[in-house]
Amino acid sequence: MTAVESLKLAAKRLSLHCDEAIATLEAAGHVAHATNPLNYAWDHHVQFIEQWGGLGATTLLLGMNPGPWGMAQTGVPFGATQVAKDFLRIKARPLETPPNAHPKRPIVGLDLERQEVSGTRLWNLMEEIYDTPEIAFANLFVVNHCPLLLLGERGQNITPDNLPKGLIEPVLAACDQHLREVVDIMGITRIVGVGKYAERRARLALNAGKSGSGTASDGREVEITTCWHPSPASPLANRNDGADWRENVRNVLIG
Repeated sequence: MTAVESLKLAAKRLSLHCDEAIATLEAAGHVAHATNPLNYAWDHHVQFIEQWGGLGATTLLLGMNPGPWGMAQTGVPFGATQVAKDFLRIKARPLETPPNAHPKRPIVGLDLERQEVSGTRLWNLMEEIYDTPEIAFANLFVVNHCPLLLLGERGQNITPDNLPKGLIEPVLAACDQHLREVVDIMGITRIVGVGKYAERRARLALNAGKSGSGTASDGREVEITTCWHPSPASPLANRNDGADWRENVRNVLIG
């Protein structure tokens, strides 16, 4: 089986687990709306894997979970709609808004005009560094640790680390397993957590300490490090009009 086919199967397994967890997450009252882009936007996500998952990358950029204007619309990690169409070459497919979605956060898909800032920053920098997606994905691949969009009553984004451990841990355990599978399938030798939370999850999944490398299932050493998150809510990402953030990520990726 090819790496691409294995990645698709691993993503589908994670998607099914997340689908099964949604009712429990919403019933507990800490999340008003939990939806799964790997389900309703699978036709976009599978394009991302098929085009870019088999080019030999050994560095994995690991994000946290989708935002309502990015992966929630495109099925692609950090997937602002414009970069998804232009740089990642995702072709629009009809998407249906899940019945339990927040009424103020409908699924528009690639036609959404509002651009996710984090995704625009990240992918524009990848284009600046690598020039073409072919070169970018020969060097790195991108995965979100948790694929679920988690929203509160007002439509605010909720990150997994802000949920009770007993509630979210079964989901995160499946996400950890998926991460290990991606590492094995692609022969990943370095994980770069986009933000400290993603780095911590990688360290937990690969049995690393607070510093140093983790271990793949075959005993292979996997370096785990981090770069600043591009969120507009982060002072580091906004400092010097984003120049410091770009320098930080560039230094982590290419030195």
